[in-house]
Amino acid sequence: MASKVLVLISTGEKNKALTGLAYAARAIQQGWHSDVKVGFFGPSEALLADDPEVQEAVSQLRGHAIPFACKAIADRAGISERLVTLGLDVHYVGETISGYIKDDYVPMVF
Repeated sequence: MASKVLVLISTGEKNKALTGLAYAARAIQQGWHSDVKVGFFGPSEALLADDPEVQEAVSQLRGHAIPFACKAIADRAGISERLVTLGLDVHYVGETISGYIKDDYVPMVF
């Protein structure tokens, strides 16, 4: 059975966000799972928009995973365009997250 993981970064705490991103990067690099998705949801979106270290951690995923972020939250914070510039797929994510769970992705929330 293939293992699929959905790494959701929701925290506004930098160290927790970096921990989740480090796990996602290593899981991809080491082939620990058949697929790894990464999403930003909630306070983590503002953290990503403003913090160069978190941005660098996300850049390590390039070529392997395209992280997504919630458009509703990003629009409220006025940061949607910054997130798009950082390479994220910014869209309404409720259905996306639910779809991954229905498709047997294991959610890991940081």
